[in-house]
Amino acid sequence: MRVCTVLAVFLAVLLSGCATVPETGRRQVMLLSPNQEAAMGLSAFAEIKKDEKISRDPVANARVQRVGKRIAQSVGRDLPNAEWEFVVFESNALNAFALPGGKVGIYTGILKIAETDAELAAVMGHEVAHVTSRHGAERTSQQLLVLGGALLTEVGMEAKEVDEKKRNLIRAAYGLGASVGVMLPYSRLHESEADAIGLRFAAGAGYDPRAAVSFWRKMSAASKDGMKVPEFLSTHPADQTRIRNLEQLIPQYLPLYEQSRARFQD
Repeated sequence: MRVCTVLAVFLAVLLSGCATVPETGRRQVMLLSPNQEAAMGLSAFAEIKKDEKISRDPVANARVQRVGKRIAQSVGRDLPNAEWEFVVFESNALNAFALPGGKVGIYTGILKIAETDAELAAVMGHEVAHVTSRHGAERTSQQLLVLGGALLTEVGMEAKEVDEKKRNLIRAAYGLGASVGVMLPYSRLHESEADAIGLRFAAGAGYDPRAAVSFWRKMSAASKDGMKVPEFLSTHPADQTRIRNLEQLIPQYLPLYEQSRARFQD
């Protein structure tokens, strides 16, 4: 009876929390409200700004603000509880990030790789797409479901009086399965989805979407000496997978780029 009750609650939560990514139509599990999501993002971003050095380089900041503003305009819809903020952090890290609430961080290291505004637009379009697609809230929702599954597993083992040695084996198998079979694939899906939507945002902002390929080729070359895990164990698609996907997507966004670039002539 206890197992059935827990399972019923678990299924009720799962069925009640669904959303759709507007740009792709993909259905997603969503257990957080926009208010909850934005509050978490704002809190996290405030802490990052306290802990990391904010760049005072006027050229870098002007560039990021210019590109970010155009990307945000190209989204074409209002986001609940989101106020766009683009901050440059002083770091050699080849990275950028986005948080719920419209908060985007760009490290100065990646600005050296993204040499043109169009290449920077590929990066910032990708990060903005994470926000518009609510990937952060979806990831948190998935983690909650994984925890719920772990609880169900514990309840089931208790009901069947499984001995402790077997319980540890089952726990380890569940953890590995949840990571490799659920969390990592969804992380790669989010990255690929953000690439596709970000390409659309960049093109709609008047930036050449072909720059995304040149950017990722440079990123791949810059990180070629580092240790790379197999793609199925990674949170991101392999560089070559990413480049191949972008090359396939670019032709459909070239007309949008041609239509949009005249509106953004400086």
